[in-house]
Amino acid sequence: MNQRILPILFVLISYVSANAQNEVYEFRTYELGFSKPAKVLHDYFEQALIPALNRQGINNVGAFEEVGDALPKKVYLLVAYENIQTFQGATDALENDEQFKKDAEPYLKAAPESMPYKRISTNLIRSTSGFPKLVVPAADADFFELRIYESYNEDALRRKVKMFNDSEFGIFKDVGLPTVFFGSNIAGGQMPCLTYMLAFKDKAAHGETWSNFGPHPEWQRITKLEEYADAMNSITRVFLKPLSYSQL
Repeated sequence: MNQRILPILFVLISYVSANAQNEVYEFRTYELGFSKPAKVLHDYFEQALIPALNRQGINNVGAFEEVGDALPKKVYLLVAYENIQTFQGATDALENDEQFKKDAEPYLKAAPESMPYKRISTNLIRSTSGFPKLVVPAADADFFELRIYESYNEDALRRKVKMFNDSEFGIFKDVGLPTVFFGSNIAGGQMPCLTYMLAFKDKAAHGETWSNFGPHPEWQRITKLEEYADAMNSITRVFLKPLSYSQL
C-alpha cells in the first residue's frame, strides 16, 4: 500500500472511532389521546422496558410528564446509550429477552382501543466534547427543563455547539445550572438543532439560577462575537417532572 495513504487512513479510522463513542440519547415523546388512561403504558415502562434495558447495562432511564395541564398530554422517555452501536443493538436484545416478552405482554398484546397514545416521535441526540456523558441529577431534583435550540443551517448549529463547548458550559458551572445531558440532534424533528436538559429542586430554584446567567461577564463577552452571530434562531422550552419510576 502507498506509504502516503497509511497516515490518512489512520486519521480517518481514529476520527470515526472517536465519534462512534459519543453517547447517544433516544428521546421519545408519546402523545396521549384525550381522556385515555395511560396505565398500560406506565406499567410497560416500569415493569418491562426499563428493567429490560437495565439488564442490558443501559441505566438511568428517565421518564417524565409535562408540568401543568397542557393538551395533548405527553409522556417522555429518555434513554442514554453508551454509543451508537449500543443503541443499534438494544432492539435486537429486547427481541431475544424472554423475560421482557413475558413482562411486556399486557402492553404488546393490548387491544388497539386500549392503547393510550396516538403516536410516538423519537429524537436521536449525540453528545458533544464539552458535555460527553449524562449526569444523574441530585436526588431532590423535581423540576426539569428541556431546551431545544434550532439553527437556520448546519454551520450555524456547529457554531452554536462550539459556543457551548468553548464557553457556555463554563458559565453553567459558574452559576450552578445543573445539566443532565447535552447534544446535537442527528435525527428527529426541528432539525438542525441541539437539545439539552437541566434539573432543579423546584421552580423557584430554576428561576433563581437562570437569573445569574445573563449578567455573567463571559456571556456578555461571547454574545458580542461575530463568530456566534445568528447561530441560533429559535428556542423551545418544555418543563417536566419525573414520574414515580423514573431513574433520573
